[in-house]
Amino acid sequence: MKIKSHIPNTITLLNLLSGVVGIIWVLDGNILSGAYFIILAAVFDFFDGFAARLLNVQGEIGKQLDSLADLISFGVLPGMILFQMAKANNGIEWLSYLTLIIPVFSAVRLAKFNIDTRQSDRFIGLPTPANALFISTLPYFAIKWSSTGVWLTSTLFLVGIAWIFAILLVAELPLIALKFKSYSFAANKFRYALLATGLILILSLGLAGIPLVIVAYLGLSIIENRINT
Repeated sequence: MKIKSHIPNTITLLNLLSGVVGIIWVLDGNILSGAYFIILAAVFDFFDGFAARLLNVQGEIGKQLDSLADLISFGVLPGMILFQMAKANNGIEWLSYLTLIIPVFSAVRLAKFNIDTRQSDRFIGLPTPANALFISTLPYFAIKWSSTGVWLTSTLFLVGIAWIFAILLVAELPLIALKFKSYSFAANKFRYALLATGLILILSLGLAGIPLVIVAYLGLSIIENRINT
């Protein structure tokens, strides 16, 4: 077997490794570090598919490995971030365990994606990387706007966020995918609007802007759906 056939899978395993190390750091109390490991995993997640297409070595084992890696990095890791945040401010011990709905529904989302042929140019349900980025950067949002910190880090709020976003993961909700069949503005105006919004928010607010980017992503997708139906 040629060495090049192993390159995409090696990158996928680096995605998985990023998630595992991130989980260790978060469980050690370094909650803010979780966002960096999720971003690193997302970079590897992009380049494994890019490498597979470039080298023309796409295969079933790569598809399965990709889902397994994504479950760790974009399912278990954000679940641990929410769990640790909820546990730190929780007077009722069992309540923080309700945040673990995130890895459970992430697994369902990834399984659905593997068999759903409708998601070639649009996503159905919130992609796990977007969900993970939203959750992992919530602490940065709370730090940036300290006035929101009291309720943003409360256990009930975090449990509510976990369940709302778990539902979004598996919802029959068409969402924008940054897959361009052409570069015409008319055909891609919502994609360009999302890219511009994301760039402005991240450049001006840093990691604290990412939760707002995900909210804008959901909002723009809903508006596009209403216009096109």
